[in-house]
Amino acid sequence: MRAKRRKKKKWLRWVGGIVAVLLIGIGAYAYSIYHHVKQTANQMYENVDWKSDKRDDEVSFKEKTPISILLIGVDERKGDRGRADSLIVMTVNPNKKSIKMVSIPRDTRTEIIGKGKKDKINHSYAFGGVEMTMATVEHFLDIPIDYYIKVNMESFRDIVDAVGGVTVNNPFAFTYEGVTFPKGEITLNGEKALKYSRMRKSDPRGDFGRQDRQKQIIEAIIQKGASFSSLTNYDEVLTAIGKNMKTNLTFDEMQEIQANYKEARHHIEQLHITGKGTTINGTYYLIVPEEERLAVSNKLKEHLELKTAS
Repeated sequence: MRAKRRKKKKWLRWVGGIVAVLLIGIGAYAYSIYHHVKQTANQMYENVDWKSDKRDDEVSFKEKTPISILLIGVDERKGDRGRADSLIVMTVNPNKKSIKMVSIPRDTRTEIIGKGKKDKINHSYAFGGVEMTMATVEHFLDIPIDYYIKVNMESFRDIVDAVGGVTVNNPFAFTYEGVTFPKGEITLNGEKALKYSRMRKSDPRGDFGRQDRQKQIIEAIIQKGASFSSLTNYDEVLTAIGKNMKTNLTFDEMQEIQANYKEARHHIEQLHITGKGTTINGTYYLIVPEEERLAVSNKLKEHLELKTAS
């Protein structure tokens, strides 16, 4: 019995990575549940019509090509595709053993690729789903977007609960939807983590503070999943993942990433995009200065080992 439990705990490293963006902490797993794991990965897989125009060469996991992954937090509604509530780009460099994360404010005004007009960047999902969102983000940041992971934000609580909750360092005390979040280190279950990551009106930094809290939750899941010490029910974890996440990463690609990219989780840097709010024809937008956009783009290009713009 103890040996069986040890095998399950060993495999839970795999779960940590898949929850955390399917890219780094995927770890070893027990052969006895291999097919269950593979079935969940296949359930998550979504074949989209996408190939980056900004890649001259194919991504090679064995050669440790730095990759980018777009995290799309979707607020889905019945009878409606919904909108992208959160857009986070992660670049993963296994050679530098590091990850860079940048949130794109959802009100950012930019060209919607395939729509022929400028609008809020998060509207790209409502207009054209995952493909249009990837194309629009790729154009805005001027970097290749290789893969995506789509998370149902409303059900995100299930994933946090499945890993046993997360611990974050809250920079200031606030109350949101009946829950008080004290300043300092706090432990959150799924319901509280969702509320913690959604509040913005009481934050002096507005949407920028909200973005940082979202990245806090993601990073906490990465670290919690990778350590796997508190994960006890792999069936619950697999169910939460299979129900709430979609990706164009195949099971074989996940295995390749585990073998060659897992050490990148040890150093995570958060970048920021800032701008100025303005109203155009009655609609609020965030206008990102070109020098700001270019600075972030170049940092990501450098991390992806691509040529930077002058």
